[in-house]
Amino acid sequence: MSAGALSGLGLVGALHLGSVTLGREAVLDQRTSLASNRAGHYRSTRRVAFTAICALGPERPGTQRFDALIIARRSTERVGETAAQTDTDELAHEDATEVWERVRQDLRTTASPSVFNLWLRPLEARERSGDVLVLAAPDPVRAWVERRYLAEITAALRRQSSLTEIAFAHEAAEVLADLPSPLPSSYTFDRFVIGAGNRVAHAAALAVAELPGEAYNPLFIYGPPGLGKTHLMGAIANYQRANHPGLSVRYTSAERFTAEFITALRSDGAEAFKRRHRDVGTLLIDDVQFLEGKQHTEEEFFHTFNVLYEAGHQIVLSSDRPPHGLERLTERLRNRFEWGLAVEISPPDVAMRLMTLEHLIAAHELAISDPEAIRVIAELAPADFRQLEGALTRVAALASVFNEPATAALARQALGTNSRPVDDPEASLEIEAIQDAVCTALHVRRGDLISPRRTPDVTRARHIAIYLSRELTELTLAEIGRQFNRDHSTILHAIRNVTRKLEPGSEIVQTLEQVRATLNNQSASTRSAPGAIHDNAQNPQALTTQQ
Repeated sequence: MSAGALSGLGLVGALHLGSVTLGREAVLDQRTSLASNRAGHYRSTRRVAFTAICALGPERPGTQRFDALIIARRSTERVGETAAQTDTDELAHEDATEVWERVRQDLRTTASPSVFNLWLRPLEARERSGDVLVLAAPDPVRAWVERRYLAEITAALRRQSSLTEIAFAHEAAEVLADLPSPLPSSYTFDRFVIGAGNRVAHAAALAVAELPGEAYNPLFIYGPPGLGKTHLMGAIANYQRANHPGLSVRYTSAERFTAEFITALRSDGAEAFKRRHRDVGTLLIDDVQFLEGKQHTEEEFFHTFNVLYEAGHQIVLSSDRPPHGLERLTERLRNRFEWGLAVEISPPDVAMRLMTLEHLIAAHELAISDPEAIRVIAELAPADFRQLEGALTRVAALASVFNEPATAALARQALGTNSRPVDDPEASLEIEAIQDAVCTALHVRRGDLISPRRTPDVTRARHIAIYLSRELTELTLAEIGRQFNRDHSTILHAIRNVTRKLEPGSEIVQTLEQVRATLNNQSASTRSAPGAIHDNAQNPQALTTQQ
């Protein structure tokens, strides 16, 4: 077949008629160059190579021409197949990356910034397998995304491509830099003594630690100081750091939150402050009652709460009173505190104090083994764990100084010969006597006095009764608070409020004198002599300093 005929059939292509005069080596070089092009030019490469071999016809015998044709065809097929396979792999990878980039931009418009930055931005496209887009993510991130955001990602994938499913490739977890925390590592669930007063709080805290954002959100733990609220918050933080290494956890107190916020405003670091408290998986804030009266800090925390809650991130709060008792916080924030679970920790009874003492003795390897001595400490020590540990320390120290075994008698000596059991019913009866005397003098009902009512006449009577309870008894603020269904800070506020109004001849002074006279006449209910009552009344400031 002539070169003109080949040209007429469109088989010569780029080779002009003079190419038939090319030498054998030149034609083969041309064929190899064409055959090494990318897979998109595979067919044209094969056609030109075939044409070049045919063009050698006049110079070679027929059998050699046929053999050369087979060799050329196989050569071009091998080169073409290799290039096609390489391009197919690259195209699949590029397709997966491009698809995921479109999906990610879609998610950016639908997800909140904190969710996108913390959970969706780190995801990367690994490959495309049929109708499935495979993403790469560390195990903790993958587990969270699969539980919380898989439906949203799949919906965006279907909007942006013909793919229909999302799968995850397992990778080793990347340990994130730990956020600063003042919590000791000893705050764990194993070291928390469980009793009737904290069993529910312990179970709720453990559920939150295991399933952040899914169990109870927010978790609000409240109760008097020294009962283990901070211990539980530390246990949550330490558990999550150990078992969810990909989850960022931040613990702070309301006072520290306020101080950092003020510093951020003064140093133009507001955005960094927001990222520090919003781009986290779990935020724990202790003593949120200290946000009261801080308008700008409260506003910032309100928005931080909203961002975290909408993103499904865990929030854990603690306070010395229930959410409805935070009267100086805005109602919208108090309501949010009750969206999840609010759980109380109540003071330990004698049985729980005994368990705690035995735990402390074993942990500190103290030489106290007399069961009666331990019981005396449990009965005489104040009803919170910090003071209970302090009482145990005093007994151990006294035994060491005297080089004597810790006996019941030595425990009484260490804790004071006039000490009375904290659960002594006489203390409650005395508070009741004070409440009854105040109600009689001011014509209010005792039920209103210990109720949530805050009318002016009830509030005035309640404050006077609280003031006298602090003056005439040896109970702590927390113990007085339990008799009025109030927390210790509310009790302190009532005492200070009355103290400020103690002007000679004022109405409140006359009311106090009337109630004291009534109580002095009821010798069966009073615990102090009239002279002692009078002496304490001359120094009202002592009531607020002895805590």
